[in-house]
Amino acid sequence: MKNILNTVTTYFKKLDKLLLLAVCLCTVLGIVLLFSLYKNKTIDASYYKTQLISMVIGLCACLIIAGLDYQKLAKLWFLYATVALGLVALTFTSLGIGVDGADDVAWLRLGPVSFQPSEVLKIAFLLSFSFHLYKVKDDMNSLFNILLICLHGAVPIVLVMKQGDHGTALVFIMMFLVMVYSAGISIGYILLAIIAVPPAAFVAWKFLLGSVQKERIMILFNPGSDPEGLEWQQDIGLSSLASGKLFGNGLMSAQKNNVPEIHNDFIFAYVGHTLGFVGCLALIATMLYICIKIIANSRNTREELGRNICMGAFAMLFTHYTMNIGMVLKVMPVIGIPLPFVSAGGTALVSMYIIIGLVLSTRQHNEKIYRMFA
Repeated sequence: MKNILNTVTTYFKKLDKLLLLAVCLCTVLGIVLLFSLYKNKTIDASYYKTQLISMVIGLCACLIIAGLDYQKLAKLWFLYATVALGLVALTFTSLGIGVDGADDVAWLRLGPVSFQPSEVLKIAFLLSFSFHLYKVKDDMNSLFNILLICLHGAVPIVLVMKQGDHGTALVFIMMFLVMVYSAGISIGYILLAIIAVPPAAFVAWKFLLGSVQKERIMILFNPGSDPEGLEWQQDIGLSSLASGKLFGNGLMSAQKNNVPEIHNDFIFAYVGHTLGFVGCLALIATMLYICIKIIANSRNTREELGRNICMGAFAMLFTHYTMNIGMVLKVMPVIGIPLPFVSAGGTALVSMYIIIGLVLSTRQHNEKIYRMFA
């Protein structure tokens, strides 16, 4: 009994409580915003209820994973990678569905429950790619290993692009780039990658992007060119964001909001509407703190595998934050990226908590003498 008590005490002593608190604050804000949208009849009650249940499930999963040794989890890559790839593959069958407001077919429906397999794929890629980089760390810059690393990174990117989910593809690209750079790729390969950017961009523009995606990008360089079409969502989103002025209209504003996807991709516009400029700054500061805390944890891990996990998690979250807020501010194209821990979405919320659990695990197990649930 004394050993169990000591283990639990050590667990909570080493737990990164400030990081977990920041994440929970963002989630609670998201639930309150969704409840506010329900009260003013913008969305139905299922959204905030699903988010609340998902927070409980995600938080429990996060705390359990934090107690598991991330090295042992990473070694099981062949199990969860197979499951994740299999679920994504099912979206290309008759089981794959689209959702209202999205251009991609990237969801699966199991009875009354629908979920996005690419969220599972993010977790699988984070662990499997971290482990891959860790295993080849002593000879990472050999041509053979570089080719294998690029192949590993290309698999999830190609799959989600085939689904039509360009936003998630961008997240995988940024995870790949940050993790490879952090792992110590040679400056020669970096220079080659920089040289390859223009022709790669040309190929993507010519053959990979659809007309709608191209128009969304061109709007950024020619604002006001399509105010009644693709530009309309960003315009009214920006108007909603600015309507809150300095301190906002209050969380329980009775006014129904007409911004498409205000509960999901454009929820930052509702933050501005309800909490104003001050509320937006507070939320951005909290999100920056989460990112900085993850980087700090990466510097305190006991070896490269933990650092790879932390840097991959940082890249994923920072890309989501930057692209989502950029969409609302009309400095980024609309590509369907939610705001982590704030936007509606049960699958995304649980997967984000699991990833935070992995980051916490790297801190929990940075000393070889400590193991929980092992």
